[in-house]
Amino acid sequence: MADNHFGGIKIRHLYKIFGPNGQAYIDAVKNGLTKAELNREHGRILGLRDINIEIPSGCIQVIMGLSGSGKSTLIRHINRLIDPTAGEVLVDGVDVVKMNDVQLRDFRRRETAMVFQKFALLPHRNVLENTVFGLEVQGMDRSKAVNVAMRWIERVGLGGFEQKYPNQLSGGMQQRVGLARALANDAPVLLMDEAYSALDPLIRTDMQTVLLDIQKEIKKTIVFITHDLDEALRLGDQIAILRDGEVIQQGTSQDIVLRPADEYVANFVKEVNRGRVVQVEAVMSPLRAGAPVHGGMTIEAHATIEEAIRLLASSPEGEVTVLGASAQPVGTVTFRQLACAMVNSQPHDEREAAIALVR
Repeated sequence: MADNHFGGIKIRHLYKIFGPNGQAYIDAVKNGLTKAELNREHGRILGLRDINIEIPSGCIQVIMGLSGSGKSTLIRHINRLIDPTAGEVLVDGVDVVKMNDVQLRDFRRRETAMVFQKFALLPHRNVLENTVFGLEVQGMDRSKAVNVAMRWIERVGLGGFEQKYPNQLSGGMQQRVGLARALANDAPVLLMDEAYSALDPLIRTDMQTVLLDIQKEIKKTIVFITHDLDEALRLGDQIAILRDGEVIQQGTSQDIVLRPADEYVANFVKEVNRGRVVQVEAVMSPLRAGAPVHGGMTIEAHATIEEAIRLLASSPEGEVTVLGASAQPVGTVTFRQLACAMVNSQPHDEREAAIALVR
């Protein structure tokens, strides 16, 4: 299980310039040389520019952006599959950039696990042998390793398939093996690079659910790369949006949807169904000091607008008390407030349905 004392990940002033002697161009980039200018004038590629991200322990940090934005380059710096040109990558307080070869090898074996887009399963090993592979590398006793592996095979829904080979499995099942293999290592950091991008939409949604359910139990520090906004909004405790190697905006799902930093982000989120993202606390009326609290129906502050409308549809009149984290009243919300929040963001046919509910 995850170590409760794990200190999370801090990425500070991280730069990556691809090409010989990239260090020589750092000052120029810091002084404003653009990605296009660096390539045109010097034949070097700017992969990352001044990345600063802090990922708390037990958090799912989503890194998203379009192809070429630098998101896969960034995740590969965390386990130093790519060496930075400048900057720090602190994992549990230790700078990965400064590790020697022995330290780095041990760090990759014990502190991080990775799930790849293309599954990266060993074709000559069955499900059990693929899952147990990392534990073998760590030198764990065979019988203990098999017990650990079987527990995770069951947990990801592959019980009974442990003797099957990758070519006998669907894409979704192969990705479950990859996830089981990563979780079996019990590393505090789980790196997932477009892990679900190759899956069909329904299987992808199912795998997202599997990950969220497991995360409630294990509380790993997960860095999840995606180019899909819906996936980012569903999975991420925090989201960082990259463009041309720079962080354009970072925050919670609600921050990104309600307060886009610029037109680029606004275009990303304009088609989002905010009812599935925005929480009741964002639209409620805060409880005034000394105001009386009435009995009746209550709803949690972190419930989404869509969940709240479903709950209140049977009783759309009057105010409902909103409860905070300690189950204490923190505000009130009306059905009309919730429906209006949906109206502001829904496609035309859904807007009409929402309006009809309010009338």
